[in-house]
Parts: sequence; structure tokens; C-alpha cells
Amino acid sequence: MRAVIQRVSEASVTAEGKITGIIKNGLLVLLGIADTDNTEDLEWLSAKMVNMRIFNDAQGVMNVSIKDAGGDILLVSQFTLHASTKKGNRPSYSRAGKGDFAMPLYKKMIVQLEKDLGKKIQTGIFGADMQVALINDGPVTIIMDSRNRE
Repeated sequence: MRAVIQRVSEASVTAEGKITGIIKNGLLVLLGIADTDNTEDLEWLSAKMVNMRIFNDAQGVMNVSIKDAGGDILLVSQFTLHASTKKGNRPSYSRAGKGDFAMPLYKKMIVQLEKDLGKKIQTGIFGADMQVALINDGPVTIIMDSRNRE
């Protein structure tokens, strides 16, 4: 699983002309699921996201997690995170999990994040054409990959 995690002061996702998720202070997470991902990947990634200390403490130092800050999460599926650009100019998405495989993992990620965060999260619509709006706070953007646990 790959995730682009952005600390935001606000973010929303719109699909089919309707806002499906909106948050104020928190994390916008773009999530790409590969055809080799499993429950272990999502559990690791969820725990890292919820406990990563990227929010400012009283001294302005990034030392507080989303969980401790009481922030929200907006999760948006994005298969293009697994684009391969090795050959030619048209990316290949062959490593991205197909819908029948990826959708159940996406739903499990929602459940896992809600469990780890201790509250409901906001989401986009899996597989839909979506428009994402955000104000990146900092800016803080972190890329994580469950296959490369740096």
C-alpha cells in the first residue's frame, strides 16, 4: 500500500457533484492499493498514520500525532499511486489492485483507521471520478509504502 499523507487545515472530496467527505484540521490520505497488499499492510500503515507525530505542540514543534491532536482523516482511494513510468510516456497501472481485490482492502482500511483513531473518518467513493480540494498546512506531505518501511 502506498499513501500520500498531507497535513491539512481543510480538505474535501466531491464525487458526482456531491461532497462525500470534508474535514478541517487533520490528514488527507491518498491511498493506493497494490495487487500484493494484505491485511498486515493496512494494519501497519494505519498505525503509522495515526501515531505519526506531525502536528505542532505548544512550542511549534512537530511532536503530536493526529490521534493526540483530535484531528480528522479524509481517506481517498487513488490507484494511480502505483503508476509505473519506467517505459514510454504512458504510465502503466498493472501493479494497482483491481477493483474486486482492492475495494475490500479499502473498506478494511476505513474500519482499521476508525479503530486506531477512535472515531469515524471521512472518505471518497472507491473507483469514482473525484475532485479533491485541500489546504496543505505547513506544507507537510509524507509518502509511505508498506513494502518499503523506512
